[in-house]
Amino acid sequence: MERAVELTEQLIADGHKIRFIDAGGGLGISYDSSAPVDFHDVARRYADAVTQALQTQALQTVEEPRPHLLLEPGRSIIASAGALITRVLYQKQNGTKRFTIVDAAMNDLIRPSLYKARHEIVPVVQKQKAELLQADIAGPICESGDFLARDAMLPAADPGDYLCILDAGAYGMSLASNYNTRPRAAEVLVEGTRAWLVRRRETVKELLRPETACL
Repeated sequence: MERAVELTEQLIADGHKIRFIDAGGGLGISYDSSAPVDFHDVARRYADAVTQALQTQALQTVEEPRPHLLLEPGRSIIASAGALITRVLYQKQNGTKRFTIVDAAMNDLIRPSLYKARHEIVPVVQKQKAELLQADIAGPICESGDFLARDAMLPAADPGDYLCILDAGAYGMSLASNYNTRPRAAEVLVEGTRAWLVRRRETVKELLRPETACL
């Protein structure tokens, strides 16, 4: 912000009318539930850092309208509010490598494949004294990049069990696609013990509709 303000002041001194100063993003979250981040403390320190950089004499004396401040802290607000629920299909062994195949795939959450991001995964139903096993959590798409976690330590899961992939609120549906002719997942809004379907699951018929206009 200090560098952006310095550049803004130089441009204003050269006679340019600056309408916006964009602080960008950069306010992240903790992807480890064992080390939670105090969002209110982070937001306060973030706001202090941004506003202090703007308190320069040159900016204070700029004629109205002064530059408008833009912020992009969206991931810090929404990432932890969303989760991807997936069902275990089967277990697979390849030599010493173990795979847990689930019905979600890289088209539903591409961050692990695209950015090597690590999302914590937990069983929806906790099993008492379940043995922890190391496995890749992989989808059903025939792609080497179709994984949701590498070498995850999770309790042994049986076909039909459900897993919860945490912190998928920011770049889950917004980066989802229909790759491999896969309909995008439904979205459910949960508040306490109540739930609403806010986006229904797509159908294959809907995916093919743009291609059938010529028939």
